[in-house]
Amino acid sequence: MATQTVNGDERVHYHACTLCEATCGLEIRTRGRTVTALRGDAADVFSQGFICPKGYAMKDLDADPDRLRTPLIRCGDRFEAVAWDDAFAEIDRRLPAIQQQHGRDAVAVYLGNPSAHSMQLAIYNQVFLRALGTKNIYSASTVDQMPKQVAVGLMFGTVLSAPVPDIDRTDYLLVLGADPFVSNGSLMTAPDAPGRLRAILQRGGKIVVIDPRRSRTASEASEHHHIRPGSDAYFLFGIVHTLFAEGLVRLGRLAEHTSGVDTVAALARELAPEVVAARCGIPAGVIRRLAREIAAAARAAVYACIGTCTQEFGTLASWLVDVVNVLTGHLDQPGGAMFTCPATGAPHTRGTPGRGKGVRFGRRHSRVRQAPEVYGELPAACLAEEIETPGDGQVRALITIAGNPVLSTPNGARLDAALGSLEFMLSLDIFLNETTRHADVILPGLSPLEQSHYDVLLRQLAIRNVATYSPAVFDPPPDQPAEWRTLLRLTAIVAGQGPNADVDALDDFFAAQRVGHEVGAAGSPIHGRDPGEIAAALAPRRGPERQLDLMLRTGPYGDAFGARPGGLTLARLEAQPHGIDFGPLTPRLPDVLRTPSGMIELAPPPLVADVDRLRVGLSRDGTGMVLIGRRDLRSNNSWMHNAPVLMKGKARCTMLVHPSDAARLGLTDGALARVASRAGAVAVPVEVTDAMMPGVVSIPHGWGHDLPGIQIGVAAAHPGVNCNRLVDELALDPLSGNAVLNGVPVTVEPAG
Repeated sequence: MATQTVNGDERVHYHACTLCEATCGLEIRTRGRTVTALRGDAADVFSQGFICPKGYAMKDLDADPDRLRTPLIRCGDRFEAVAWDDAFAEIDRRLPAIQQQHGRDAVAVYLGNPSAHSMQLAIYNQVFLRALGTKNIYSASTVDQMPKQVAVGLMFGTVLSAPVPDIDRTDYLLVLGADPFVSNGSLMTAPDAPGRLRAILQRGGKIVVIDPRRSRTASEASEHHHIRPGSDAYFLFGIVHTLFAEGLVRLGRLAEHTSGVDTVAALARELAPEVVAARCGIPAGVIRRLAREIAAAARAAVYACIGTCTQEFGTLASWLVDVVNVLTGHLDQPGGAMFTCPATGAPHTRGTPGRGKGVRFGRRHSRVRQAPEVYGELPAACLAEEIETPGDGQVRALITIAGNPVLSTPNGARLDAALGSLEFMLSLDIFLNETTRHADVILPGLSPLEQSHYDVLLRQLAIRNVATYSPAVFDPPPDQPAEWRTLLRLTAIVAGQGPNADVDALDDFFAAQRVGHEVGAAGSPIHGRDPGEIAAALAPRRGPERQLDLMLRTGPYGDAFGARPGGLTLARLEAQPHGIDFGPLTPRLPDVLRTPSGMIELAPPPLVADVDRLRVGLSRDGTGMVLIGRRDLRSNNSWMHNAPVLMKGKARCTMLVHPSDAARLGLTDGALARVASRAGAVAVPVEVTDAMMPGVVSIPHGWGHDLPGIQIGVAAAHPGVNCNRLVDELALDPLSGNAVLNGVPVTVEPAG
């Protein structure tokens, strides 16, 4: 059972941590409405008792006195708590009028990172967005991982066809732009990443880290090499060149499934290690040696993460990671880079195996900068200009869902000012923070412990095929709706049905659509079945549990509604509170491909064309100070700074700088430095350390809690400095629209 009673009135619950990508299992003890103890679930099939400091913050987050529990409506310069019906009535009074007068594109939406960590938001955001009908959709993806999603979409055919390193079986791991000892894996769902990485070394394997900073991961790796920020693509091309030049390409069984190898060889011919070394800062001899080691390893993988995505050539670098994995024969190989097979299914488990429509980008463009759409989104860095610039299509209203773009997007000061000019702003959020302080209406969400959970998105990137369902630990307040109900009520408003529509009827309609799509889809295990039969089998569930049951039963391990007896259902998963383990990743080529050609497209034309831009960048001298961000083990998103348990210890919001730079620039450890860029300037405490590469400084992201009107007391007492205030919103990776957050040119001097 998911909940047990022990010691009288004390109860034990099992719930997934939703605060980062690791998805660790928690054992939570409660008495009444209070969490009395929280620790890792030793029986969890994936995390096996591991928990990082963030997991303990689930208690603080649930009990946070600053967490909003009733809707707020702006009254002049202050907010007033109101009933839910009154809040929806105000939204209905103002939002549809803007749509009717200025068109649907006059309303923009920003989806924050927590949307990926919430089953309700992951499923029902899409319902709301379809009804809203705007092209102005923005999200945290374009200040995060979008280059990887573009690269794998072009190579393998879908947005989530991202190979993940099989770290439990690899002998050799090359890591770029990632610090899994701190992140616990990103674009790689891996509870206890530190333990798994140490196991590589313990079994005689090797870990090589390429990073401008000697991170925690680099400190424990076999070797570490500093790289000039933004130059990962040059380094990787040096490896690709070596593989061809020295006859180290070993496609093996991948050969019959791969096209474009000769094109890649031609692209790499002039980018020898001796050519790229000066640009990336890694000696040519080291580049050649690493290429030989990867090729010679029996089981190896190249893994890159957000640091590689959030740079000038983010999509090229993300592409080249898997080019190396393919050329060395380590793609789709145990111990290499492998494709997942998630229990809820994925775009690469549906349809005809081995072939599909592929991906298309640029079907529309942003109004001001003409930035192309990618997977239905426009670059988050374009949002401010779309609000500021008059004319047809100007954004006049904004809806934020679990996001704080004033802190998380480039040049947040510009966006902060732009938000004040909106005609209407609606926020779905649990805090009155730097962004939501501009809202006219705030609708609060629930605590993670008041919601059931299944990691619909993050299991798509897991290093092992597992499934875990978490029922809610606490009942939500009786007067507060679940978030999926809030989204459906908003869906009714923008669809013209008013603020008091029948939410259950809307949910039935949505469920019927999903069932109809599934029975009509070629390749579905219930193709051609009676929709009424399937709908009846899903009853009496509703909301996200009904959708989850449908996904599980039609997924790779599902019972297909009786066609595969003994297969997975939500009921079966509910009976296993510690989860179900479907085993390690297994080779999936060619069935995993969804490209029109049915091949791995090693040289997609958009990526080939962008190499010209890379060549031009070779001529840069690489002098001058540049900025990179960083992440802390106790911090993932800006709202975590309001959890007391995560704010303990020494100050983490400092600027890291190499001793030689500190001496040259007149900086003193502990004193303030002024750091300036085209976008702005900040004053930040100096931390002198030889962990930094000379010429590079590092400031963490997500801070800056010093703006008026916020109601997050712990965070405001530790405001910190936000590196995104220095990031140029005009600098984008053109293929993905991703912001360039790393390698930002800055000037650094002692603060006056």
